[in-house]
Formats: sequence, structure tokens, C-alpha cells
Amino acid sequence: MSDPRPIGVFDSGVGGLTVLREILRRSPAESTIYLGDNARAPYGTRSDDEVRAFSTESIDALVERDVKAIVVACNTSTAVAIGDLRRRYDLPVLGVIRPGAVTASLTTRNRRVGVIATPATIRSHAYFSAIKDENPAVEVYEHATPALVPMVEAGRLSGPDVEAVVAEALAPLLGERDAAGEFVFPLPPSARVDTLLLGCTHYPLLRPVLTAIAGDRIAIVDSASATASALSELLSINGLEAPGSSRGTAADPGHEGHDAPAGRESEPTHIQLTTGDIDAFRAIAGRMFGDGFPDVAGIEVGGGARGGGPRADGEARPARAGASR
Repeated sequence: MSDPRPIGVFDSGVGGLTVLREILRRSPAESTIYLGDNARAPYGTRSDDEVRAFSTESIDALVERDVKAIVVACNTSTAVAIGDLRRRYDLPVLGVIRPGAVTASLTTRNRRVGVIATPATIRSHAYFSAIKDENPAVEVYEHATPALVPMVEAGRLSGPDVEAVVAEALAPLLGERDAAGEFVFPLPPSARVDTLLLGCTHYPLLRPVLTAIAGDRIAIVDSASATASALSELLSINGLEAPGSSRGTAADPGHEGHDAPAGRESEPTHIQLTTGDIDAFRAIAGRMFGDGFPDVAGIEVGGGARGGGPRADGEARPARAGASR
């Protein structure tokens, strides 16, 4: 059993492209549709009600395009809205928080993990709860870093000004003093975090700067790779893998199974959509994927999407197959 339909990937902007990149590495036979709601980014400084509404409107547009699964590649949406989204859609919906939390809890050596994320994600304490679920002995230090997402959305990924903003954002987790001369997290040097979890999918685009400022003694973890692996498992369990993916039979080929019957080969397709500035989105996507993707297209959500969107009655048309996850 296989399913050639695309995977829908949603983010508030360009950050989810880091997750998309890992999905393509892990599952190269899969087709994808990516939707970035750049026009309304950042989500992390918005109210929970706004995050739920915007996430629903964007994912409705993906569901209208008959995707077989949804990856919510936005930590804020995952933290605030994942339960509502899973109840709304009759197809698997995967968030990014749990996979990242699992990886961080396995990575830390001294059982002290720092989490940087948007204010909404920190307010939800979703990472705190997820890491504690994995290992109650891990100490979790959460810190909101609202200045980073707008910087990434603007395409500012390097340079002295970026380094200064990142250094200021990380200072409390690295044991440095605040403006009043006090430690925000008063830990002795021997008891400071040894793992930094990037609780926003925009942040890996700043990874070289984050690594330089955090130093060699701190491991940096993001959820992209773990999410891609979890998605592969989810597709396999639900019988939703694309033809020619990880397994196969004589009738349904897979790269570890049988050779593809003549005429059964098909190339995956990839679509990138943004509600915001197409040129700005294209610049970031070009840095990450080169010529590997077709051009970026614009889309409107909320008031009606080009080529698909919410139904007039406000309910999404659920895609075929798959139990919610």
C-alpha cells in the first residue's frame, strides 16, 4: 500500500524550510507542498487565539490541495494549536516539539537543557513538559528570544549586527549578567546548561552564529532532523509512503524492495507557497535549495486562498485515509 499524494508542511514563515530540507533528505521519494504565512509572521508575539486562527486558515489551504499528512513546522503553532488541529483534520498531523524534546533529553550529559523560543512557545511551557515527560531528572531553563524571528524573516543571517542580537538573546542562558548586574539563571559554571534546544524552526538558519556564541561545550539541538524521522515512521505505520520509498513489493516498488515495474516510475513534485513577499521568500529558499525547487508562488489565506481554501461553511475538506496523530 502506498500513497503518491504530497505531504503538507506549514510554518509561520521561512523557518519551516529547515524542516522541509530534512524531510527531503530523509524521504526523497515524497512530494511536498510548503506554505509559509510570512504576511502574518511572527506568530510568537501574537495571542493564542490568533495563532490558532491563522494556523487553521493556512492548514485548511493545504488540506484543500489533498495532502496526505500535515507537518506543523512552527513551534508556536505546535505549542498552542496542535490539539485543535488534530481534532479538525482526518489525517495525520505531526508537530515539531516532541521530536525535538526527545533529542534534547538524550543529548544532555549534565541533565541541564536551555530552550530558546518565541514568547508564545515559552508561555505554553510545551518544551518543559515534553522534556520532563522524557526524563523528569532533566532541568529545563526556558528563555524567550523574540528578536530572532523578525531578523531571519528579513534575511539577516550573518554579520556583526546579527551576532550582537544573538549574543544578547543567549546571554541569560550562558550565565551572563543582565543590565542590573544580576544572573537571570544563577548557575555556577559547573552547573550551566550543556545543551541548547532551538525551540523555533527559524533559529537553525542562524546556527553558525549560535554555535560561535554558545561555544564548543554546548550541544545545539533542533527538531528538524528528528521531525523528519518521526514523519517517515508515521507514513510507514499509516501505509502512506510514496511509491518507491523505503520498502516495496512487486506490485508496489520500494528502493529496498523490488525493481519498479515498467511505467510505474514517477518523480516527486514540490510546491512552495507564501502569503508574504515572494522575492524575500525566494531569496531564503534559494540559499537552502538552490535550483532544486520550482519558483515560489503567492497565496492568500483567511479571506480565500488562490486555488483552494476553507469551504464556505468554514469546515475543512478532510483528506483521505489516516488516523490523526
